[in-house]
Amino acid sequence: MPKIIVKLFANFREFTGTKELETDGITVREILGILCKKFPGFEKMLFKGKSLQPYVNVFLNGQNILESGGLDAVINAGDELAIFPPVSGG
Repeated sequence: MPKIIVKLFANFREFTGTKELETDGITVREILGILCKKFPGFEKMLFKGKSLQPYVNVFLNGQNILESGGLDAVINAGDELAIFPPVSGG
């Protein structure tokens, strides 16, 4: 399985206690599933049923996964997955 870097931001970073980790998997869905098992309760932050929460943004190599295969986008060795919570400001 390909190894990738997962970067977590804001409250996701606070919840997991890490800003970056390395894991492996075939699809974005599989990677997120691994994270949910590793960090109990994380699933409720990321998912609503089997879909991502509407405010969660996931980027694969800088591109929003909604534009490139969604949760079933294929992961390649060396890819970078970034997970952002809702961002607001003024």
